[in-house]
Amino acid sequence: MTMAPIDNNHVENQIRPWALGRSNWLFAGSLRSGQRAAAIMSLIQSAKLNGHDPYAYLKDVMQRLPTQRASAIGELLPHHWLPTDKV
Repeated sequence: MTMAPIDNNHVENQIRPWALGRSNWLFAGSLRSGQRAAAIMSLIQSAKLNGHDPYAYLKDVMQRLPTQRASAIGELLPHHWLPTDKV
């Protein structure tokens, strides 16, 4: 008979950064600042979920963004992104 673990430490450790920062994010400065912070955090988490190093992903996207065609902007989303050396 297989027993489920009695603790959920793994899940708690995964959400800890968000839980600790919650009170700090109340003071983002303005509504727009909070929205920008939420967008960046979403990109970071999406990059992690898609198996990318968030720093490498954001660095590459920020370098490619100024020359990216508007019609091809979706290629820079984490679930479509390929590093520059693989393009």
